[in-house]
Amino acid sequence: MAMFRLFHADLSRNPSAKKSFPLGRHAETSKKYALPTLVHLLADACQHELVPICNKGMLAKRQDAALARARVREIRTVCRQLVRRIIVSASDTGFVLICAAFVLFMTPGLAFFYGGLGRRKNVANNIMASFFLIGVATIMWIVLGFSLAFGQDHAGIIGGLDYLMLNGVGSDVGPYADSIPFIAFAMFQMMFAIITPALITGAIAGRMRFKSLFAFVILWTLVVYYPIAHMVWGDGGCLAALGSIDFAGGNVVHISSGVSALVLCLLLGRRTGFGQTNYRVHNIPLVAVGTALLLFGWLGFNAGSALAADGLAAHAFAASIISAAAAECSWMLMDVLFDNKPTLVGACTGIVIGLVAITPGCGFVPLWAALIIGAAASPICFFCVSKLKSKFGYDDALDAFGCHGIGGIFGGICTGIFASKAVNPAIRWDGLVFGQTGLFVAQVVSIVATIALAIVGTLICVQVVKLFGELRVSEHDERLGLDITQHGERAYPSFNGLDD
Repeated sequence: MAMFRLFHADLSRNPSAKKSFPLGRHAETSKKYALPTLVHLLADACQHELVPICNKGMLAKRQDAALARARVREIRTVCRQLVRRIIVSASDTGFVLICAAFVLFMTPGLAFFYGGLGRRKNVANNIMASFFLIGVATIMWIVLGFSLAFGQDHAGIIGGLDYLMLNGVGSDVGPYADSIPFIAFAMFQMMFAIITPALITGAIAGRMRFKSLFAFVILWTLVVYYPIAHMVWGDGGCLAALGSIDFAGGNVVHISSGVSALVLCLLLGRRTGFGQTNYRVHNIPLVAVGTALLLFGWLGFNAGSALAADGLAAHAFAASIISAAAAECSWMLMDVLFDNKPTLVGACTGIVIGLVAITPGCGFVPLWAALIIGAAASPICFFCVSKLKSKFGYDDALDAFGCHGIGGIFGGICTGIFASKAVNPAIRWDGLVFGQTGLFVAQVVSIVATIALAIVGTLICVQVVKLFGELRVSEHDERLGLDITQHGERAYPSFNGLDD
């Protein structure tokens, strides 16, 4: 007890030891600041209290200096382990784990969203394209994904094999968060790795063989997702070193998947009857249910990226819902201006776009900027979905690129414009509106690098998959529907309507 009294006394005499540091994606790690300070103080206390006790016993001969030094080293090791356990915050850990569950809930939400938007004969296939990733992406993450994304840096591009099978990832704090177990951080990040490749499947709905899709997303996750995650969020990542910022996944999640979705749909070609067939949304209530689940999970997606239950998490939460609300209203306005009526599908789409656009900056931009970002994102994406797609003739079936690709790029640029040290002191520069250009330039460079890696990586993955079979189903299978031809089941077996 005397040791702990001395420890607390040292803390009270040394106010700098209690200095707090900003948490989040770009906070400094505990290895550099809080943990060494605490370890040093506690180890000194142990040395002050325990060495004299040892001197009375096995170290009675004070001239045995070597043995004394060895004992002190042992004390410091024990203290380091003790402090690691002391500084784990139960509230922060619970918050991050709950947010991780929220993010996992987004994958079924995306499945329902895409399932409702697609055609009736493909709804089971659209849902399955998201659901199967809960299994595949989880196994990949455990085996090697976390290590490649967050292991020891190699050339600023990819992590090492330090954490294969989550070796060394346990209940102590790790290098990426000061107050939660390393395993909690790993589980939270895993949920991002699950949903990101699922976003791609919206662009190729109704025409890609499921076996080819299965192989493609495995390769894409290895070639594109893990490297980008390390470059943006990993310790030593090259894009983070530039000073670019991405609070919750603008580059890592939305730009990478959206651009890859565009490349993949171009390589697959258009659906049979594209430009002649009226592709109606087959189940609007299912779209609304999916949107509700996405909105619910996205608040954990963004707020949880603060990695602590603190003011920064609250700010990210508020910015996210403000942007979503503004984008929903502006999309409804676009519906009224161009089609005279607001639509439920349009309102749902606007909510998703607002969340996409604010994701990279929700922990960096002021709340007034979140309102601007959301309000501006919907008209931009509306134009891309309604005008750009028809002008260039690409068949992005469920607008994965138009919403996630364009929305993510816009959000990343806006982060470089509106980010403020007053919101998050961890950033290197303020945004463009505050008179500094460094962050804006870094954001543009990081976005271009992400787009380039997504394009090249997708082309490589497609060529490898084509070595083992066709990417696309036959015209007969496409007309019959992927539910029957790829899975042998129908979502609505008793339906006899004509709008299949």
